[in-house]
Amino acid sequence: MKFNLSYYCGKRVLVTGHTGFKGAWLCRMLTLAGAEVTGYALEPPTDPSVFRLLNIEADIRSEIGDIADLPHLQNVFSETKPEIVLHLAAQPIVRESYKNPAETYRVNVLGTVDLLECVRQCGSVRSVVNVTTDKVYRNNEWCWGYRETDPLDGFDPYSNSKSCSELVSRCFRDCFFTAPDGTLKIPISTVRAGNVIGGGDFAADRIIPDCVRAAVRKEPIIIRNPRSTRPFQHVLEPLYVYLMIAALQAQNPELSGSYNVGPADDSCCRIADLAAGFAAEWGEGLRAEIQPDNGPHEANLLRLDCAKLRAAFDWSPAWNLGTAIRQTAEWYRCWYENGDLSALTDRQIQKYLEDRNHGGMEK
Repeated sequence: MKFNLSYYCGKRVLVTGHTGFKGAWLCRMLTLAGAEVTGYALEPPTDPSVFRLLNIEADIRSEIGDIADLPHLQNVFSETKPEIVLHLAAQPIVRESYKNPAETYRVNVLGTVDLLECVRQCGSVRSVVNVTTDKVYRNNEWCWGYRETDPLDGFDPYSNSKSCSELVSRCFRDCFFTAPDGTLKIPISTVRAGNVIGGGDFAADRIIPDCVRAAVRKEPIIIRNPRSTRPFQHVLEPLYVYLMIAALQAQNPELSGSYNVGPADDSCCRIADLAAGFAAEWGEGLRAEIQPDNGPHEANLLRLDCAKLRAAFDWSPAWNLGTAIRQTAEWYRCWYENGDLSALTDRQIQKYLEDRNHGGMEK
């Protein structure tokens, strides 16, 4: 199915969570495509942050606010009249959700309710994508990938709150976005993305940022759960899918639904192997040490079945894990050496799009 980022030229797009890691990259892709972007989020969650390092706010309207502040959000919708809404705002850290479960549910569930209420009232919105997570599924530690028809029942507060966000989306679609004759007035999809890596993630309790902090301090990388296996992919893979689904369902509402987006099967790997791959790219003797900390429960094995996305959109990953790690290490090396991050980010986006357009996974 044909999709080109030029679709977004001149489109009014609202991105929630724009100050975060994925949100900042998404805004950069949209501005390069010529979109009129409004971002709505709290202040950047880390210091440093990719949002500040790339000076994202210079090219968009950046609105600082709480996703669960309905009056503020309503004002932004009224003023900007978005055509496309991409909902990324969330409390995204599993360990943080154990520390602050009520806040996690407030942001991830009530924030989704408030966003979709604004969509319902606005009148200008033509397409919505709600970004959730691969962790929405009831995880039975199966060796095969979860499909969109499998039960939703995330274990920890973060995962469970995202399961609830999926149900909220389904309710609004059925009750408010569908006409009496069954016609879908506002297409909405939820997208369940696997673990992402890429330049500019500085969050706590994530493996690549932990690798970078260790490299900068010239200390070993500490691995808590070395055997945990995840569907790692470069951040540009799911971002492209969000944009593709939002654009194509606006033209063909029957495409709306729930979709997994993850890497090829051979890009699922253990945490320890991912850290070793990054260390090899970084050099300078960087190495990993295993130090289990008996922290809160996290799944050991998680895979995604992306057959539905492939069938509906003729999609496949453009980059394998080796390429994703190389691109990630290159970005952080540029940051560490005070290079031109904006130019490098734009080059990586362009390379990704070129590799995708050439129709094959880079080795």
